[in-house]
Amino acid sequence: MKVFKNLLSSVRPHFEEGGKLEKLYPVYDGFATFLFVPGHSTHSGAHVRDGVDLKRTMITVVLALVPALLFGMWNVGYQHYLALGVESTLWENFLFGAIKVLPMVVVSYGVGLGIEFAFCVIKKHQINEGYLVTGMLIPLIMPVDIPLWMVGLSAAFAVVIGKEVFGGTGMNILNPALTARVFAFFAYPSYMSGDKVWINTSTEAGQGVVDGFSGATALGDLATKGETSLAPIDMFFGTIPGSIGETSTLAIIIGAIMLIYTGVGSWRIMLSGLLGGLAMGLLFNAFADYAISPEQIAFMSVPAWQHLIMGGFAFGIVFMATDPVSAAQTLKGKWIYGFLAGFFGIMIRVFNPAYPEGIMLAILFMNVMAPLIDHYVIEANIKKRKKRLQVKVA
Repeated sequence: MKVFKNLLSSVRPHFEEGGKLEKLYPVYDGFATFLFVPGHSTHSGAHVRDGVDLKRTMITVVLALVPALLFGMWNVGYQHYLALGVESTLWENFLFGAIKVLPMVVVSYGVGLGIEFAFCVIKKHQINEGYLVTGMLIPLIMPVDIPLWMVGLSAAFAVVIGKEVFGGTGMNILNPALTARVFAFFAYPSYMSGDKVWINTSTEAGQGVVDGFSGATALGDLATKGETSLAPIDMFFGTIPGSIGETSTLAIIIGAIMLIYTGVGSWRIMLSGLLGGLAMGLLFNAFADYAISPEQIAFMSVPAWQHLIMGGFAFGIVFMATDPVSAAQTLKGKWIYGFLAGFFGIMIRVFNPAYPEGIMLAILFMNVMAPLIDHYVIEANIKKRKKRLQVKVA
C-alpha cells in the first residue's frame, strides 16, 4: 500500500490549486480517501472525531452485501441450468452467474460514479460516499435478465433525481437504490414482472427449457395460482427465482449480523421491521375468512412468519430501511419507523396481489414520513421535560 500512497502523493500537486488538473481535484480526493484515511479533519462546528470516516462506514455496508451478492451469482447459474434441465457443478453455476451479474455491477458503478464525479467537479465539492452502497444495491434488487442500459438509466435516475436534486448525499429524503427500482418498475414493467424475468433461460445448442418449468417467484405463484410449490426451506436458503440479491434470507441474516456488530446498521429498525411484518401477518391470518378474492385468501392464509422470508422483505428491512440518511434518527422514532415499514409492507403485499412486493413502496413511504416521526418524538420529549420543570418549580 505504500507504493500507492507514494504514487498519490507524487501526483497530488497537479490536482491542487494552480496545478494543471486542479478542476479534477474532487476526483483525486475521492480515490485518495477511498484507499487511505483522510489526512485532514473538520475545523469548525461540533463533530465527533475518530478514525472512521463515512467512506469506511459505507465500505462496511458493501462488505455486508457480499454474502447476498455471492449467493445471488451462484443462484443465477443454478436457476439457469435447472431451467434447461442440465446438471451443473457449484463452479459452473457461480461462473455463469458472475458473467451475468458482474456487468450489472460495473454498469451501476460506472454510470453512478461518473455522474457523481461530474457533479463534484461542477459544484467543486468532495465526492459523496453514499453511492458506494447504492451502486451495489441497485443490481442486487434487479432481475437477472434486465438489459444493461436499463440498469445504467436507473442508476442515473437514482443519482440525479434521488440525490442531487436534494443537495447530494445526506440531503436526500428517499433511498436512492429504491428510487432506481421504482423508476425501472414503472418505466419498464414488462422487464420487472412476470415469470421469465427472474431467471436466465437462454438456450445452448441442443438444449431447451424443460417442459412445465416455471420461473415464477413465491409471491408470483400466490398472485396467479393462489398457492406456491416453493418450500419454506428453499425460501430461507434462497434456491428460488427472484431478484439477484433478495432470495437468500440466510445470506441477508449474515449481512445483518455484520451491520449490527459494527454498529453501522440499526438493530432497532431491523427488529421493529420484523415485528411489524409479523404483526400484520398475524392480523391477516386471523381474518383470512373475510377475504374478498381468491388471491387475497391465498396471501392472508400464508403463515405470518413465512411472509418474512418471502420476496424482498428481509433484504428491504436490513439494507434499505436502515439507510442512515432517509430513516428516522431518534431512538423512539426508529422503533416506530421500522415497525410501520414492516407493517405496511405486508399490507400492500396482501391488498394488492397484482403488485405483491410491497416492501419497496412501504419503505419509500416511511422515508417521507421519517422527518415527521422524529418531529413528534422530539416534541413529545420537550413536553415531558416542561412538565417535569413545572413540577419542580411548584
